[in-house]
Amino acid sequence: MAEGMRLMAVHAHPDDESSKGAATTARYVAAGASVMVVSCTGGERGDILNEKLKDDPHILRDIAQVRRDEMKAAQEVLGCEHTWLGFVDSGLPEGDPLPPLPDGCFALEDIDVTTEALVRVIRAWRPHVMTTYDEKGGYPHPDHIMCHTVSMAAFEAAGDPSRYPHAGEPWQPLKIYYNGGWSKPRLEAIHDAMLAEGLESPYAEWLANWKPRRSGRPTTTIACAEHFETRDRALLAHATQVDPDGFWFQVPLEVQQRVWGVEEFEAALSYVPIAEGEDDLFAGLGSVTDADALATSTGLELVHDGRITDEPEAEDAEQPGRGDSSETHADEVDDRGAGHDDDSELGSTTARAR
Repeated sequence: MAEGMRLMAVHAHPDDESSKGAATTARYVAAGASVMVVSCTGGERGDILNEKLKDDPHILRDIAQVRRDEMKAAQEVLGCEHTWLGFVDSGLPEGDPLPPLPDGCFALEDIDVTTEALVRVIRAWRPHVMTTYDEKGGYPHPDHIMCHTVSMAAFEAAGDPSRYPHAGEPWQPLKIYYNGGWSKPRLEAIHDAMLAEGLESPYAEWLANWKPRRSGRPTTTIACAEHFETRDRALLAHATQVDPDGFWFQVPLEVQQRVWGVEEFEAALSYVPIAEGEDDLFAGLGSVTDADALATSTGLELVHDGRITDEPEAEDAEQPGRGDSSETHADEVDDRGAGHDDDSELGSTTARAR
């Protein structure tokens, strides 16, 4: 089913592609699909989170180029294609009150400018399916929220010949999904399995402080346990962002594969029906020829709208990591070796200034 199909994964920073949906990327590449990762920013404002590299003079001298080199290495591990959208990392503001975002950063760009940039990539590469972050960005980093906004705007504009007519021939992606994260059932299943093995679970405090973040639920489950090792190698390629001995690598790979060998996605918009229990991001699209014809046809109408609107802000929304339900934030686990504001799936101690 996947052979010849095209999937575009839109992310805020380099390393996000390896911490969210990376095993799915590897699975589809292995099945003959093409996967394009789009990095909206270069991660230039990222901190060096691997303690072993904090004093490396090359990294200190040119972190922007180091992040680009790390992204290239991760791309080669995953076997995907990659492009930079070209915007500048906004950083993650801290303080009370929060300081203003830096001039010229991605989160402050005109939405028309950022949307046009992504529309160009969509029309040139012609994905059948896209993935991005939910309306809260997966967690409240300004670049993740902007990534959601831009992805949704570009998804809706790319097929409209009246929008950005200079940016290529119209092409309508047929589905867009939100990346799933650390649901409470997933966390509990792995936590219980660790205890059953007589191992210390790294998730006890996280579960004790759990607060729901949003009411969305996965619609689509991708079996990809055999690609978890590839996912981890891609994540470790982002050496400045990942401590290989850190918090998120404390769960043995075998336990992860046996207990929760899937990645989850939430269908946001679709021009084809989303079946109950969907297990393929390309489900319902038919052959490549069928999908291409549908993506260039006129008069398409949405048949699935899973977007959440008018949902109250979650408690402690400005404090990622304090019980957030779907991302791997670790503000309260520094005593066990994790970095602040981790947003990886299973290993990235990701920078506060990402």
